[in-house]
Amino acid sequence: MAGNEHVATAAAILPLVGGAANVTSVTHCMTRLRLGLADRSRVDDAALRALPAVLGVVEDGDSYQIVLGPGKVARVTPEFARLVDESADTAPVAEAATGAATGVARSDDAAASTADALASRGAEIRAERRSRNRTPLKLFLRRIADIFVPLIPALIGCGIIAGLGGLLVNLGWAGGLTSALTAVSSGFMALIAVFVGYNTAKEFGGTPVLGGAVAAIIVFPGVAKVEVFGTPLVPGQGGVLGALGAAALAAYVERWCRRRVPEAVDVLVTPTLTVLVSGLVTLYGLMYVAGEVAEGIGTAADWLLTHTGAFAGFVLGGLFLPLVMLGLHQALIPIHTTLIESQGYTVLLPVLAMAGAGQVGCAIAVALRLKRNTSLRKTVRSALPAGVLGVGEPLIYGVSLPLGRPFITACVGGAAGGGLVGLFSMLGTKVGATAIGPSGWALFPLLAGNRGLGTTAAVYGLGLLAGYGVGFAATYLFGFDSATLRELNADTLPASASAPAAAPAATGIAEPSPAQPSEP
Repeated sequence: MAGNEHVATAAAILPLVGGAANVTSVTHCMTRLRLGLADRSRVDDAALRALPAVLGVVEDGDSYQIVLGPGKVARVTPEFARLVDESADTAPVAEAATGAATGVARSDDAAASTADALASRGAEIRAERRSRNRTPLKLFLRRIADIFVPLIPALIGCGIIAGLGGLLVNLGWAGGLTSALTAVSSGFMALIAVFVGYNTAKEFGGTPVLGGAVAAIIVFPGVAKVEVFGTPLVPGQGGVLGALGAAALAAYVERWCRRRVPEAVDVLVTPTLTVLVSGLVTLYGLMYVAGEVAEGIGTAADWLLTHTGAFAGFVLGGLFLPLVMLGLHQALIPIHTTLIESQGYTVLLPVLAMAGAGQVGCAIAVALRLKRNTSLRKTVRSALPAGVLGVGEPLIYGVSLPLGRPFITACVGGAAGGGLVGLFSMLGTKVGATAIGPSGWALFPLLAGNRGLGTTAAVYGLGLLAGYGVGFAATYLFGFDSATLRELNADTLPASASAPAAAPAATGIAEPSPAQPSEP
């Protein structure tokens, strides 16, 4: 039955994005089906949002993204790709999907609900932010994110296996199996530089395998025989940062060669020069520099949480949602990956995950304060499970951000949770995550630290509770003034306050931020 549901979801989505002929690429991340489209104007955004399985839609540069949620997206994507490949007769499917969406729209049009008005406001905010986000810096950060996002499933899988192996070691069970689990979980991390190089070259317009070949130099054991500044190199030195720089350079060298090397010898000369030039620069410069930077990142993160943990956690937890709104959170992805590669876990992600906890507490308070607003309470009920699992976009754009003040009180909740986790870091208990992507309760299987899994999970759980509690209390007490309460505490908004929506969403959930996968 579940398989039929995923097929039905894919079949409903396909005609609403213009059919198979309009789809140029199909990929997915933690929560989103990411599509390349030939003609953006052929997409019916309103009908897509009206589909029960769709939590939101967003356009992010050249990628059109449909938010389906964790787990579901990994099952719907292959079905969608199969339908695109088959490119059979989709007209009847299109009519059925469009008719169903129209029926939903007509039903919702019977009353201009509060949820619809807030969804419209959330969409307007998202559109305005998107227009401001196309700066060179943010476009570059988005490119960096696109390099690492495809690696997240492997990071999660290997991270959970590593955690299971560590648990067995602590319990003294299955001694022979733990060595096998270590090999399974560590293989990817040992070669992650190669995957980063492959994706980097692909993103920067080079041949992916050449990017991987240059990045492979970093993890090759034989680099130990190469001396730079009188010191032998260490295999893996520079890690993902070195791989990123090496592959980006390889893509540049390859493009330079393609413009100047005669076609008759291009197949021989271009790959050779690309690997030779980029490889030598990597050995005699990038590995050393990237290694120093990676070491500095680890040292800075440890110092920050050891000496200013409570304050740092308070600031990071409180500001993460605004960073997401500005698109600047993408700069943290290479930092997380570098910490995981060098230390085994990133101490920053559990702190930042507290922003999602503040959002959950805020949403519960909104639902309780607006007891007579059935439409908005329905939005909260539908988005809250995803929020608990760390997918906060529906709550951000469907509830807190359009309401205004609750977005601030949600940040206060995130700051409280982050401050508590940071305080424990100052006291000597580090809480880290072995992979990026999940947050909320979904992060528990990926937790790691220096005090054992039980203590680490307890501290993280206390942080979540603090985020929930403070986010709830701040929103309940300070999230609304009396006039706003009178206006919103009804099934519908007054005509003067209701923003017209082009087509109401069946779930009342607005479009999410075009950020990474894995936002708290």
